[in-house]
Amino acid sequence: MAGKLSSCLLSHGLSVDNDCKHHYYSLRFSNSSSFSRLRTVSCKLRQRNSSVPQPRKPQSKKIVPTPLPQNDNLMPDDSELSDSENIDDISNVSEKSTSGDIVAIQRFDDRNSSNTLTQSIGADKGDGLSTVPLQDVIGMIRNAEKNIHILNQARIHAIEDLEKILGEKESLQREINILEMRLAETDARIRVAAQDKVHVELLQHHLEKLQTEMSNRNRTPNAIQDISLRSPDRQTRALSEELNALRNENTSLKDDLMTIKQQLNDVKRTDERVEMLEKERKILEASLKEMEYKLTLSQDDGAQLSTLRSECETLWDKVEHLQVLLDKSTSQADQAILVLQQNQELRKKVERLEESLEDASIYKLSSEKLQQYNNLMQQKIELLEERLEKSDAEIHSYVQLYQDSVKEFQDTLDNLKEESKKKASGKHVDMPWEFWSRLLLMVDAWFLEKKIHGDEAKLLREMTWKKDARIHDVYMECKDKNEREIIAAFRRLTSQSSGPGLHIIHIAAEMAPVAKVGGLGDVLSALSKALQKKGHLVEIVLPKYDCMQYESIQDLRVLDLVVESYFDGQMFKNKIWIGTVEGLPVYFIEPLHPAKFFWRGKTYGEPDDLKRFSFFSRAALELLHQAGKKPDIIHCHDWQTAFVAPLYWDLYAPKGLNSARICFTCHNFEYQGTAPASEIASCGLDTHHLNRPDRMQDHSSPDRINPVKGAIVFSNIVTTVSPTYAQEVRTSQGGQGLHATINAHAQKFVGILNGIDTDYWNPATDSFLRFQFSANDLEGKAENKKALQRQLGLSFSDSRRPLVGCITRLVPQKGVHLIRHAIYRTLELGGQFVLLGSSPVPNIRMEFEEIAKKFENHEHVRLILKYDEALSHSIYASSDMFIIPSIFEPCGLTQMIAMRYGAIPIARKTGGLNDSVFDVDDDTIPAQLRNGYTFVTPDEQAFNGAFDRAFNNYMNDNESWQELINKVMNIDFSWDTSASQYEELYLQSVSRARAARQAAG
Repeated sequence: MAGKLSSCLLSHGLSVDNDCKHHYYSLRFSNSSSFSRLRTVSCKLRQRNSSVPQPRKPQSKKIVPTPLPQNDNLMPDDSELSDSENIDDISNVSEKSTSGDIVAIQRFDDRNSSNTLTQSIGADKGDGLSTVPLQDVIGMIRNAEKNIHILNQARIHAIEDLEKILGEKESLQREINILEMRLAETDARIRVAAQDKVHVELLQHHLEKLQTEMSNRNRTPNAIQDISLRSPDRQTRALSEELNALRNENTSLKDDLMTIKQQLNDVKRTDERVEMLEKERKILEASLKEMEYKLTLSQDDGAQLSTLRSECETLWDKVEHLQVLLDKSTSQADQAILVLQQNQELRKKVERLEESLEDASIYKLSSEKLQQYNNLMQQKIELLEERLEKSDAEIHSYVQLYQDSVKEFQDTLDNLKEESKKKASGKHVDMPWEFWSRLLLMVDAWFLEKKIHGDEAKLLREMTWKKDARIHDVYMECKDKNEREIIAAFRRLTSQSSGPGLHIIHIAAEMAPVAKVGGLGDVLSALSKALQKKGHLVEIVLPKYDCMQYESIQDLRVLDLVVESYFDGQMFKNKIWIGTVEGLPVYFIEPLHPAKFFWRGKTYGEPDDLKRFSFFSRAALELLHQAGKKPDIIHCHDWQTAFVAPLYWDLYAPKGLNSARICFTCHNFEYQGTAPASEIASCGLDTHHLNRPDRMQDHSSPDRINPVKGAIVFSNIVTTVSPTYAQEVRTSQGGQGLHATINAHAQKFVGILNGIDTDYWNPATDSFLRFQFSANDLEGKAENKKALQRQLGLSFSDSRRPLVGCITRLVPQKGVHLIRHAIYRTLELGGQFVLLGSSPVPNIRMEFEEIAKKFENHEHVRLILKYDEALSHSIYASSDMFIIPSIFEPCGLTQMIAMRYGAIPIARKTGGLNDSVFDVDDDTIPAQLRNGYTFVTPDEQAFNGAFDRAFNNYMNDNESWQELINKVMNIDFSWDTSASQYEELYLQSVSRARAARQAAG
């Protein structure tokens, strides 16, 4: 019984001590880590047994809790821990609701009572347990149960209090939210009130200003005092009226603003309509020009038709005679056909008779009549066979006669055609241009060496010019004879004829391939050949440089004469050399001047360039004068030969060299050759006469002259190398100071887009290429790409890796910062880059030398800082794309050559680039003209826009890329169209000059 009681007390958290008379039953509560204090509750057990007397009731006292003894018997089990956790929750609530922290319940021991517990309860089974009254134990249990019930009620009350507290918390939170909203509204009202206050202060300030203004309007002191004594209501009313007036004015202003906005929108729509109309006007102008050109061609064709009508009439007579013969032959053939038809009918009868005979033979008729009948039939058959043979012979004779007639007709017709061709060609002989140029130079040499007269030279030149068969035949007959016999034979040619075209002489500092520095050399050669093919007599005058490509000159020889020209107050001798360059007759002037003007090892870049080329310009005109030439056009190029224009009109036209009109072409207005005004006196020009603002005086200083300006003023025709560049140079930004002069002479200024020599730049016949190719067969292009990659040490493992090419002079004009950027951008996009070019600018040259050194062994980049003609052809042929990011570009031939070789151009829209490269993504341009990628602003971002689009098309749409290659390779960039435009300008100017001379005469 005692052991069970001990276990029961321990299960409820109570300990029994044998050494103390008072027994405390301590409840141990476990708490979380956030609360470290330990609450001990001692419950005083009272003995409520009615049989046990209770003499007195002692006072209860608080007992400070002491740590429980660390005995195994006192360690709580799992149920005790769970109970203590629940009690801990109650204790947390009790801290708010109860006033005492410790409740002590003490069990008192009545010493006088016999029911006193005098012996401790032991845990050892071996010790004897003292006898304890049963009623006391039962009372203790009941008291413990009551204490537990009291604790449960306290827990319930605590939970109810907690719920009330949470409800009050929520209501308080709602009240807080309401107060915050009210606070925000109050703040807003305060701000509005502050704004109203500021507004009132402004109104008061305005009112004071009004009062001040009214006081200053010559008012009497009494009136001012009356204003100041106005009641507040009147002032407020006046202020309100003024405010209303201001509001009305504001409203009217808003209405006006809306009206202006609508008008502005209408103006914008009108501008858009004007732009559309302007585009349509340009298209109509282009169509009109084309119709005018076709009309001119039709007029020329009409003139030719008038000469051929008489020949056509004679031909018709012969054709009619032949038609008669053909009709006779046809009638005979018809008769032969009738006979042949009769013969066929006879054959059919014979076949029927043979069938009858076969039937007769089958039945084996033996009668005599039948035999006679058979004999008769056999005779008829023989007779029919004879007639058939005669008919066949007759038909054969008719057919032979018909064939002979047809052959005779064909021979006659061929003879007529041959005669017609001979008459139409004017008895021309189809010989290479080198032959006629050599013949022309030979005639000029005879005249200069005084071996023939001027009239004889003129007639022989005209015959050579016309490719007359007579002069060809005479030359071929006596070419093996000596010079005297040849001259005598030529003198016997006395028939006079007029030349079908113009006599054009180019005076220039460059010519490809003998003396080429830039695009001028290519233009001069190609334009001259194109004009020569159109039937014009074209000659060229060049300085004789020591650094020329002499191997490109055929039949070079010096003439046995010396031409003297004026310079620096005295006369200097000049040797004259002649030769042909690609079929063109060329005169080379070698000055015998102590300064050795053209024996410097280079074409340009000398300190005395102005003296060098002004000397050459005067010597060239002196050569034309002494040679007795009467050209229709003298065409000079760039500032080096711009002196020709004022020299011609001031000095040589009065001497008799007055047949020509002067045409001046400026290929780049950045180079103008300005110099001190005194230097033009060396070549004989009058400084005082020409150094004027309306003649040769430069805009930068009154003490300097501008040769290009002088050529613009004194020439009859002024051209530049593209229509867009012609518009750009008429502005202050592009004109390089000459825009005012150009605009003043705008009626004779025109831009003509250059072409390229399509015979020289032809991938199908290019001897510089290892593999030739064409638009229909691009296999050679891929092979050239691989060959170039091997030659330059680039990677060729990936044939689809795009190769970007660039061939240019490295000068600021060409956009060197974008070229540099393109190298790195190409690597970022996974391509290869090849640059060919040199720079005369030291800092640019050093910069690109460093870049070249950096990429010296790179597998995808190579920089060749020089010019190599053969390598340039390989780069054009190998590149997939070509960049031309010029800041300004008068014309540019690079983009045309690149397209000719199947490389897609990426170019900035400026100058000639804008006239020849049209963006593939520009919907405003007809689809058939789109041929590349363009950008406008000269910066990296704009360049990337075009460059990345090209890469994206190449990488992701091979079919459209191949179509684009095929399109650009078939574009006609030849000089035919450009030469026709120059021809038209020449003819118009010459016609005006002749009309003026006739009117004056």
